[in-house]
Amino acid sequence: MNAPKAIMLFAAGFGTRMGKLTADRPKPLVEVLNKPLIDHTLEIVDNFGLLRKVVNTHYKAPMLADYLAGRDILISDEQPDILDTGGGLKAALPLLAADPVFTMNTDAIWAGPNPLSCLAKAWDPNRMDALLICVPVGNTVGRVGGGDFSLDPDGRLSRQGNYVYGGVQILKTGALKHMDQKVFSLNRVWDDLNQSRRIFGCAYPGRWCDVGHPQGIGLAEQLLKNA
Repeated sequence: MNAPKAIMLFAAGFGTRMGKLTADRPKPLVEVLNKPLIDHTLEIVDNFGLLRKVVNTHYKAPMLADYLAGRDILISDEQPDILDTGGGLKAALPLLAADPVFTMNTDAIWAGPNPLSCLAKAWDPNRMDALLICVPVGNTVGRVGGGDFSLDPDGRLSRQGNYVYGGVQILKTGALKHMDQKVFSLNRVWDDLNQSRRIFGCAYPGRWCDVGHPQGIGLAEQLLKNA
């Protein structure tokens, strides 16, 4: 099993932390340096190489679908219910038509090597069912709170530590198939994989900015200007 041939871009959320900025648009259309977040994300995807692209939508779905129209992107419209990250990915599997897959959040700005390339180089399907990009807390910008994970010497993940999940991963889709619920978080999948010691992390050497809140916009713009 080689590096993924498809990517799921998470874009369905309500963007509540953005406050007034998402009153009239979905969060992926909030701009950083006059370019929507979704375009910053797609630039990373396109710079990595040819991938089948699926974007999930829910909040103000027609606006985002119209913005992406005419591009080589498939839309997984989550109506009437938003499905959370795990449920959204599971619902999109027929469109992704691949195993494993990349998944990527659309509310972060990166300064450094392509995170997809970092994951692809570190991916070892013989040992791994999931590989998450992990940013040292000291390399994050706009992060509120501590880390999410720690990395063992062999790269295995465990909860709590000095690494922040950067919102990009490689995941074997078989990890979703035993989930009976329609709505569930990828955190449940990760916890299951932790039991089998098949979840790993890839330390990111560059910098990463959380743009899930209004203050993150200015911080991300400064990060890009200094890159």
